[in-house]
Amino acid sequence: MRAPLPDDPLTNSQLSELLATAGEDAKPPLSKAYRRASRRALLWPEEASSLYHAGRSLTELPCVGPYLEKAIGKWIESSPTVGSPPDIRENFLTRTRVRAILEKQLSWASRARGDLQMHTEWSDGSASIQEMAEAADARGYEYIAITDHSKGLKIAGGINEEQLRQQAEEIAAINESLGAAGKTLRSIEVNLNPAGQVDMEVSALGELDIVLGCFHSSLRKKDDQTDRYLAALRNPAIQILGHPRGRIYNFRLGLSADWSRVFAVAAGLDKAVEIDSYPDRQDMSIDLIRLAGKAGCRISIGTDSHGPSQLEFIEFGLAAALKAQINPERILNFMSRAKLMEWAAGQRDSDSGRLAS
Repeated sequence: MRAPLPDDPLTNSQLSELLATAGEDAKPPLSKAYRRASRRALLWPEEASSLYHAGRSLTELPCVGPYLEKAIGKWIESSPTVGSPPDIRENFLTRTRVRAILEKQLSWASRARGDLQMHTEWSDGSASIQEMAEAADARGYEYIAITDHSKGLKIAGGINEEQLRQQAEEIAAINESLGAAGKTLRSIEVNLNPAGQVDMEVSALGELDIVLGCFHSSLRKKDDQTDRYLAALRNPAIQILGHPRGRIYNFRLGLSADWSRVFAVAAGLDKAVEIDSYPDRQDMSIDLIRLAGKAGCRISIGTDSHGPSQLEFIEFGLAAALKAQINPERILNFMSRAKLMEWAAGQRDSDSGRLAS
C-alpha cells in the first residue's frame, strides 16, 4: 500500500530534471533512456506523483519502462531536493503546468483563431496540407499558416520557388474543397542566414499571405547576436521572426542578444516575434515573452507542428502568453483572418515605403 499523496509532491518538472541529471551520469544505452524520458516528461498528461500514489503503474507514462518506473518511484517516495536546472533546461513548462495555467482563465484559449506555424509533406512534416487543414477545421480555426521550410534548409526538405508556386495551387484547391476560401494561408518558414538575409527570391515571398523568418545556422555562438536579429527584423521580406533563440530542451541553449533592443526594434516596425509552442522548444521562454510584451511587440503563436496531432501544442504557447500577461490585442492568433491579412498587407506596404525611401 502506497502512502497518500503528500502536501508537496515532486512535480513532473522536478522529475524531468532528476531524469536529465541521472542521464548525465549513466552509461549508454541507459543514459539515452533517461534523457528521452526527461524530455517526454514535459508532455506527460498527468502528474507522475499523483499517478504513483493512486497505485497505478508509472509505465502508463510515455518513455517509462520497468527500470525507470522503479527509479521514479524511489524519487517520489524519498522527495530529494531538486536544484535549479541549468540554462539548457531552464524555464520549460510541462503539459500539466500549462493546463493548470489555462484553467485559471478558461476564455483565454478559446480566443485562438488559428495557428501560424506548421509543416507538411512538402518539407519535413508527416501529413498532407489537406490533413492539416482538416485537423485545424476540427479545432474550429479560422485559419492556419502552412510554413514549410525554404530551399536553403536541405536537411529539412526545403522547397524552392517553383515548388512554392505548385503548393499554392494545392492550397487553393483545398480551400475550395473545404468551402473556406482563404482559410489555409500561403506562408513559409524562410531560412535566414546570420546576416538576416533570406534564401528565396523576394518576388516569390511577396506572393505569400505571411512570411515567417527563422535562423537555422550558427546557433551555438556564445557572443552577443543582437545585430543578426536587427538585420532580420529590418528585412522587408519577413513579417514574423520565428523561434528567436533557437533553443532546444537539453540539446541547445540558443543564442543571446540585447533582447530589450531587439524587441524595441520589432515593436517600432510593428513586426511580430514568435512563441514557438513545440514542447522541446518553447521559444521564447516566459521571461523573454514578458520582455517582448513590455516593449509592445506583436506576438505570433505557432505549434511548429509536423503532424495533425501536434496542433494541440498550441496550449503551450497560449499558457506562456497568459503567464507573461501579454495584451491579447497584440497576439496575431487572436485576430480575425481579415484583421490578420490587413496587418500583413500593412507590413508589406510599410516595407515597400522603406525600400523606396
